[in-house]
Amino acid sequence: MKILALTNLYPNPLQPHRAAFNRHRFRFLSELHEVRLVAPVSWRDEWNLRAQRPGIPRDRRTTCDGIPVEYPRYWYTPGVLRSQHGRFFQASVRAAFDRAVDAMSPDVVLATWAYPDGWAAVRLARRRGLPVVVLVHGSDVRRMDEFPARARGTREALCTADGVIAVSAELASRVVALGAEPERVATVLDGVDRTLFHPGDRDEARRLVGFDNGRRHLLFIGNLLPVKGVDVLLDACRALASRRDDWCLHLVGDGAGRAGLEQQARALGLADRVLFHGSRAHAELPAWLRASDLFVLPSRSEGIPNVLLEASACGTPWVASQVGGIPEIATLGASILVPPEQPQALADALVRGLDAPPPLPVDGPRDRREAVAEIARFLALSAERARAGTTLSRSAAG
Repeated sequence: MKILALTNLYPNPLQPHRAAFNRHRFRFLSELHEVRLVAPVSWRDEWNLRAQRPGIPRDRRTTCDGIPVEYPRYWYTPGVLRSQHGRFFQASVRAAFDRAVDAMSPDVVLATWAYPDGWAAVRLARRRGLPVVVLVHGSDVRRMDEFPARARGTREALCTADGVIAVSAELASRVVALGAEPERVATVLDGVDRTLFHPGDRDEARRLVGFDNGRRHLLFIGNLLPVKGVDVLLDACRALASRRDDWCLHLVGDGAGRAGLEQQARALGLADRVLFHGSRAHAELPAWLRASDLFVLPSRSEGIPNVLLEASACGTPWVASQVGGIPEIATLGASILVPPEQPQALADALVRGLDAPPPLPVDGPRDRREAVAEIARFLALSAERARAGTTLSRSAAG
């Protein structure tokens, strides 16, 4: 099968650590099928990172993990004309999309993220007579009502695609409630790369990442954006500091919210306990997880966070908000669930997790290759159904 993917969630030369979960999803998919990617890059990201080297190649094409990738520039108006962002996205990627179709003659188009990616993919694919499947991650559906134009575009993408893949059962139920036909919706719970994420020696991991053996170490990994709730975590840490002083918090990741979070940590008197480490390569994360006493994810919205699956696979206990699909994976790790946006409840859970972490389950997350094979089967089924539907329509018309 030949698969053309359209997604903004993919690494590029300016953002090499962007959406590592998607990079590895496509890497494993390319072991089974021929894959080509169109991965647009926001013009604002390019402008903000313009001094970074290496930059995006002049022809905006490269290969990643052996997969051909083109990086068209995504032009849009920031903060205004949100109702047109889908059309901006479509116009920005159209030429690259057509070049990819001409080069590989794909059997199916896969878009990851509902709007604008999925919305544009449906229109571009229909122009070329191609079936299209949209993979939704969580916040693209769970937070779509923040802007009316996003809500309309999301519904339209999900209801007109030939198939929808949801990363959790909770998310799949939302997709169906929005109007997608149930038989066109599949739930595919992700897995982890078991060659990377597995239990290991904590002392060796702490030596690798430079942790002090005399302290307890809390860890967050993710984008420093409001949806991840790191501001709530810092408020919880202020409460934690009044109860014990043997800990520090490590934040691995970057994002637009970093400066504000650094200021918040200083204002709360936590500057010496909260350490900002920036982004790290995906291959480095197992050591950070093994070195930590407790992983924390205080998100306001999630689908199935890959980082919780990775913490579970490494045997690291975790505390996370009870949102989205997180309860569906709680039994795969040593987990404690808390209500979102409640710093005191989170602080109490941190104390419990440090003093008496839950026991590890016998079975952890599955291997990501199993999940990718499941995605591939659904892509093939969706493409087959679309072709059969087209044949029937033409027969009826005749």
